[in-house]
Parts: sequence; C-alpha cells; structure tokens
Amino acid sequence: MLSVSLIAPVVFLSNRLKNFTYVGREDFIEELPITTFSADIRLNAIEQEASAGVKEPELDVYKDKKIVSVVSYSTAIENIGTNGGIKEQNQQIEQKTVSPASRQKQQTNQTAIHYDLKVQASLHRVTDEKVREMKDQVVRAKAYLNFAPPGSNSHMVKELKLRIKEVEKAVGAATKDSDLSKSALRKMKAMEVSLYKASRVYPDCAAMAKKLRAMTYNAEEQLTTEYFSLQPEERKFSNQQKLHDPNFHHYAVFSDNVLACAVVVNSTVFFATEPEKIVIHVVTDSLNLPAISMWFLLNPPGKVTIQVQSIDEFSWLSVKYNSTLKKQNSNDARYTSALNHLRFYLPDVFPALNKIVLLDHDVVVQRDLSQLWSVNMKGKVNGAVETCKETETSFRRMNMFINFSDPLVAKRFDVKACTWAFGMNLFDLREWRRRNLTAVYHKYLQLGYKRSLFKAGSLPLGWITFYNQTVALDRRWHVLGLGYDSGIGRPDIEQAAVIHYDGIMKPWLEIGLAKYKGYWTKYVKYDHPFLRRCNIHE
Repeated sequence: MLSVSLIAPVVFLSNRLKNFTYVGREDFIEELPITTFSADIRLNAIEQEASAGVKEPELDVYKDKKIVSVVSYSTAIENIGTNGGIKEQNQQIEQKTVSPASRQKQQTNQTAIHYDLKVQASLHRVTDEKVREMKDQVVRAKAYLNFAPPGSNSHMVKELKLRIKEVEKAVGAATKDSDLSKSALRKMKAMEVSLYKASRVYPDCAAMAKKLRAMTYNAEEQLTTEYFSLQPEERKFSNQQKLHDPNFHHYAVFSDNVLACAVVVNSTVFFATEPEKIVIHVVTDSLNLPAISMWFLLNPPGKVTIQVQSIDEFSWLSVKYNSTLKKQNSNDARYTSALNHLRFYLPDVFPALNKIVLLDHDVVVQRDLSQLWSVNMKGKVNGAVETCKETETSFRRMNMFINFSDPLVAKRFDVKACTWAFGMNLFDLREWRRRNLTAVYHKYLQLGYKRSLFKAGSLPLGWITFYNQTVALDRRWHVLGLGYDSGIGRPDIEQAAVIHYDGIMKPWLEIGLAKYKGYWTKYVKYDHPFLRRCNIHE
C-alpha cells in the first residue's frame, strides 16, 4: 500500500564532537565547486557523525520562512521501459485439425484458469480492505490537524489526536483484516465520526484530506490485481545471481510506498555511471509486496538489479522483534514499526554482504554514488552526515532525545557529542558483526523498558548504538529539511548528492512544499498507464 510517511524532523543543538576525524574535505571542495552542478562530479567523504530517519519523532516547531517562487527543471528522466520484463510468450501452434469438442474443452479450461486468477486477486483485496481504510483514516486525520490554527488545543484537535492514537494502536502490525480485533473495528467507526466532524469544522480542506489517499490507493489496487494475475515464473526479476555477491554496490530501501520507492530507484539509476554494478534491495510488508513488485516488473530499472522482499519472510526477525520492539511504550506506529527498526538488523537481512548503503524512501539521488564505496571507514561502522551545526535547521543535540539525567547515560555518553542523520548511510557490515552492534541495540532497548533513557523512535537508539562508531561525510552528500524548511537555498540543494524530504510535508502530498516538489516529481513516470488511469499527475 502507498502509505504516507507523516514524520517531522527534529531540531537539535550540539557542538562538534572531538570523536570525529575529518577526511578529504579539501579534496571534496576542490572537486565540487559551488558554482558548478554537473552530474558527474566526484564526491569524496570526510569523517564525522550525523542523524535523521525515515520516520522520526515529530517536532513542535516548524520554521516556515517565506517561500520563494518554484524553480522548474527540464531534466528528462531516463526511459526505464514500461513492459517491465513481462514478456509475452509467442507460441507456435501446430497446424492440426482440432475437433469442436476438443476446442470447446480447451476454451472452458482457459476460462476457468482466468476466473481463478481473478478470484485470487479479489480475495486478496477483500482481506485487507479494513486495514487499508483505517490507515487512510489516520492520514486524513493528520491532514486535518495540519490545517488547525497553530497552537490550537480545541476540542476537535484533542479528539483527532485521540482517535489517531487509538486507530494506530488498533492497526499495529496488522496486514489483513483477520488480524484486527473487534475493538479495532469499533475504533474505526469512532474515527469515521470524528472525521465527519472535522470535515464540518475545516470544510475547505475536506476534499484535500480525502484526495491524499484516493488516487494512489486506486493505482495500488490495480497493480496488486495485475500481480496476482501473473504466473509464478512471471513474477521473478532478472539477474538474481547478483543479490548475494559482495563485489557489487548494494543499496537498501525499506518502504511501503510504491511511488516513493520508484523515485529512489529511478533517481539512483539516472545518475549511475555503472548501473550494471548496482543492486537495489527493496523491503516492504506483505500488504504492499504485490503492488511494489508489479511496479518494478512493469518498469525494470535498466541494467540495475532489483529485489523486492516482504519483511514477513524474515522468520528470524519475528522472534527478536516480538520479544523486544513491541514492548516500546508508544502507540505511534512510526516508533513500533518493524520496517522502521529493520535498519538495526542489516547484517542479518544481508548476511553475505560486506557493505551497504541504506536510503530512506523520502530521498532523491542527484549524483552518482559510486564514490561512497571508496570511503575510508577507518574501522567505524556508520558513514553519515552531521546535524550539529547551529546555523542549520537540521541542528539537533543528544539531550533532546536522550535522558542525561540518568546516571548510566551521563556516564557512558557525552552530551556534547555531535549528532548524525539517518536518510543516507553507508554501513560496514563486517565491522558491525565484529562489534555485535545489534546486541548493543537490544541491550539499550531492553534498558529503556525499565527506565526512561530516551524518547521512543529509532533515532536516539541509532545515536546510542553507533556511538563513537560513525564516520562523518561531507554535508553535501546529504541535505536535509525539504519536508519542513522552506528556506533551503537552491545552491545547497543542487550540489547535494542526496536530498531528503524529512518532515511531514512529503513531495507526494498536496501539503508538500511547492518549491521543492520539482526535484522529486521529475523522477515519477506520470505518463505510465496506471498513473494516468488513476488521475495521478504533477
């Protein structure tokens, strides 16, 4: 399902940490002049720590500076094909005399097979109908909240916030209607009543709230139907022998959003100088696996190898996940989402790989990323950009999310340590395994159940898990804030290797910042039949 990530960036304060060692900044600056924006510029890296995630804890303050006129771009997207490798099999029919009875029997069998496939697809849609509707309700409710006056604490606002918590908790990790309890269905009805009230209070945005999901929902339904009409052999992607080969450049994207995944893949492919060396691993949930798989079958990414997996296929994860993560004291699905926390299990997800780049699904790639693979990690595990520069809106500090009044925290961590960003991270999986950092993650996760060590979410856990294990990359590898800060300059955006729409104003939403949407929409194939049919356009 095309879900909407409603997340907001966190603004922190901090000083640059003495733990960071800088590598190659002069070379980077020389090779990447401010006035030049060529696509083949080589980006070098420097060492340091940084932070931001796909689904971060929300901020109470958003700096909405004066929005300047939108800049249009004419860069064309590489035509990645629309046939998706689903090849029609031309069969040669022998010239034989077939009896009418035999021909009628064959036609009957073919009709029965076609009917069975349609029934299979129909059954799939029915089993997750309520789950989808409840998730759509949450999106609509949050859209209404976005249009409430700043600082409003009215009865309607309180009611919507309560309903959002109730429905998110009721849905939890459900992927089909049979996973829902009777109380969940009651919460669903209560939410519908609240949404009706909100449509009366905020009549101008009622149509917008409904539209947020309607069009993309239709597209996903069609993709899902098409997927289940395929034979098993037609659902396979090419070049699967590369999936476990550490000699290739591997990228991972964890998402339940079809268009978001498509943009990450398309933009990565567009700037790749050696696409045949790239393998992109998409991990989603069982609910969205058919739609995302079908999209890439219809739109194969050129010479790049693609893999689409469901997190439900990782049987080992259910044991670890169910016994730990679900204990988090939070009703917000962003914080208890298995997809969100899957980043802490990368060595288990990709046991044969040595390195991997993790990209959040709300990013756009704007440069060839191959130079990341030559970064000297100096024995560290995580390569990321810093978020401790006070003059930037991405600025954040450790003690905003981590409780330094706790003696254990105060003893083991430096409150002045520079924070770093999730969104585009290079991980050395061999060093991760050697240091057993997933066990460190579990240790602090368990401690967090017993005492208040940090706020819910993957971000503070990331700072703790990779503390003193992060090499800082030059900030131009990864520019943050396009989902909440309207004041980011064009030069900063256009010279960035990766831009990140962290925040609630995602580019696929109507509430997204108009001045930044062009950087994202130019990688969406709006001329694709499925998108045209569902009236999805720029």
